[in-house]
Amino acid sequence: MTGHVAVVTGGSRGIGRAVVERLHADGARVLTCGRGPRPDHLPADVAWVQADVADPADAARIVATASAELGPVSLLVNNAGVLVTSTVEDSTDDDWDRLVGTNCRGVFNLCRAVLPDMTEHGGVIVNIGSISGVVADASSALYNASKAFVHALTRSIAVDHGPRVRCNAVLPGWIETDMADEGFAIADDPVAARHDALARHPVGRFGTPGDIANIVAWLASDEASFATGQLFTVDGGLTAGSPLRPDLG
Repeated sequence: MTGHVAVVTGGSRGIGRAVVERLHADGARVLTCGRGPRPDHLPADVAWVQADVADPADAARIVATASAELGPVSLLVNNAGVLVTSTVEDSTDDDWDRLVGTNCRGVFNLCRAVLPDMTEHGGVIVNIGSISGVVADASSALYNASKAFVHALTRSIAVDHGPRVRCNAVLPGWIETDMADEGFAIADDPVAARHDALARHPVGRFGTPGDIANIVAWLASDEASFATGQLFTVDGGLTAGSPLRPDLG
């Protein structure tokens, strides 16, 4: 990673924090961002920008700051995302603006901001999608749709901007984060829902943010130089099997 100048959105917690820590440990120069003040846990040499990725001007400022302080951006990890738990019927205009603003427009804004330099100098984009963009979670209609958008945008960038730019998406399953807790909380019995979900994982556990950081680091490396336009599912085997559980037979 020593050659990379990396921008990681939403790096204050969860998957984003793990990605920042992994890239930094591997030698990348890293800038991350969020809507709040700089977190205390960030290493001193990781740059921070307080910004809203849904705002095109803020997205441009994030990239400009990284370029000015660290050098031309060669790696973008679009991680910032929000979850709204509602069906289409129950979703409000505010739900749409909040979720689509961050999950869709935010990804688009950052990609558009980095592509001019990446097209000239080369670079890698890794978008954090979700298995929810492939198999729908209940009562998460806007979230599911937003992740499908990220997957489609990933393929388009790979096709339109190769060979100078590689673009892939990572599709996490159930990862132990605050967002996962929010998802289980909507169940009638959150404890039972968590137990049932765990039983469907062939690896016998939920994922950790570090699991996702590992594949992001690989996709950013030269070892993945032939991988572009792809969706990499990292879900502990959750979506590999049928819903039938032998222990309930």
